[in-house]
Amino acid sequence: MSGDPRPLIVHVIHHLVIGGMENGIVNLINHLPEASFRHAVVCIEDFSDFRSRIRRPDVEVVALHRSRIGAMRLRAALYALCRRWRPSIVHTRNQSGLDALLPAALAGVPVRVHGEHGWDIDNLRGEHWKPALLRRLHAPLVTHYVTVSRDLARFLVERIGVRAERITTICNGVDVARFAPGAGAPAAGLPPALARAPQRCLIGTVGRLRPVKDQATLVAAFARVIEQRPALRESIGLLIVGDGPSRPDLQARAQALGVADRVHFAGASANVAEWLHAMDVFVLPSLNEGISNTLLEAMASALPTLATAVGGNPELVREGEGGGLFAPGDVEALAGRLAAYATQPDLRARDGAAARLRAEREFSLERMVQAYADLYGGLLGRHPSTQSTWQKSC
Repeated sequence: MSGDPRPLIVHVIHHLVIGGMENGIVNLINHLPEASFRHAVVCIEDFSDFRSRIRRPDVEVVALHRSRIGAMRLRAALYALCRRWRPSIVHTRNQSGLDALLPAALAGVPVRVHGEHGWDIDNLRGEHWKPALLRRLHAPLVTHYVTVSRDLARFLVERIGVRAERITTICNGVDVARFAPGAGAPAAGLPPALARAPQRCLIGTVGRLRPVKDQATLVAAFARVIEQRPALRESIGLLIVGDGPSRPDLQARAQALGVADRVHFAGASANVAEWLHAMDVFVLPSLNEGISNTLLEAMASALPTLATAVGGNPELVREGEGGGLFAPGDVEALAGRLAAYATQPDLRARDGAAARLRAEREFSLERMVQAYADLYGGLLGRHPSTQSTWQKSC
């Protein structure tokens, strides 16, 4: 990697697999100007074939397998990589990435950015003392912080003690060209009984099937709508896209509530856009979120969106402007919202158009990429050791 004047950014993440944060990193690498930046990705654990979504051929991806080699050897490997590559910026993400900050500092990396992208499943509000202590201990090693939501920025200020001027909030961006309105043919694999038609309303969600995503509340709310309005049974359906450890329990719940014939589990899919086109309403029932990529993708697809009022969700969904919010686990409130959309096609169309407009104006991929380019450029410009290289690359 020597001899190239473009600043090298080394992105450190836990693993490079399908996921919202990982998708954001891939989008960033693919869309930042090639003439201005080089990239490498270091996985604390490993990567999958998701790595192939990085289109640039000059991006090296390295897996260090911490669970196999241990923390000390991991840090030694990170130090060796930083000494060999001489990056201008090391950008770590979430708690797993903290391990790279000390090796990067000792190796002389001038700019060390740390990003917070969401919450751990066993620490949904950041209240546990050990993760907070780890972040406090590593804070002096961080040049600047990035959060994907104002909620996470507040956490850093109030719980970790980071000064607000050391934090930049950059919301994830969505590709509004790829995720666009499109009510064409139903997604392949959708049962005919649930296929989109003028008289039907297909409610959907996309995400990993695990307790923190709380699809169980969505299944219960869907069943409550049918219980309260039996006449809607043949005209509404529920589509759940994704896979994970909660799937057997969710299927059992649908069966127990008597709605299994109206619920379709699509499994994991690489073509989320097609599934979104088959939906009429999108629901995100998570117990907590950083910033949800799937929520942004649904908005860009002109779907009315319902989400829990947690984490960064209220920063994306405005009440009465493209959708609405409900309390986590509130089956009755969600059922009422779903019934309103199921019986009012005009309301769905109005809120879907409003959601699309917000996605275009405030959450486009171009806005996100430009914000990161400005941040990286500004940080490089503040450090004398990187100024000449940065100026040459520009």
